[in-house]
Amino acid sequence: MGEHTSDYERIGGGDAVRQVVGRFYELVLADPELADYFVGSDLVRLKRHQALLISQVLGGPAEYDGRALGAAHRGMGISSDDFGRVVVHLVSALREARVAEDIIGRVGDVLGGTKAEIVEA
Repeated sequence: MGEHTSDYERIGGGDAVRQVVGRFYELVLADPELADYFVGSDLVRLKRHQALLISQVLGGPAEYDGRALGAAHRGMGISSDDFGRVVVHLVSALREARVAEDIIGRVGDVLGGTKAEIVEA
């Protein structure tokens, strides 16, 4: 692949992102420490927004149209530990999809930069 190939293209584009997001939500919803955050949530909408956000982070189409991360998570009382658990599940989903470690590292860097917007507790 050329030197200008985006991470989004490297992992396989939209289909790969949707697969990772689907697996990510399976892992998160199976985690008893995290599942309560999603009770009553519109999972179809959440998965769509997550896929658009990850696509954008990976250098794919910049079509994320959800609320700002701080606004979307305000009042949820998310702890630093729970934020960390979510990151671990996303990394697991990326690794299961055989995404290259350099790409996972860049996704992790972006996630780390969002922590202050999301963690309240």
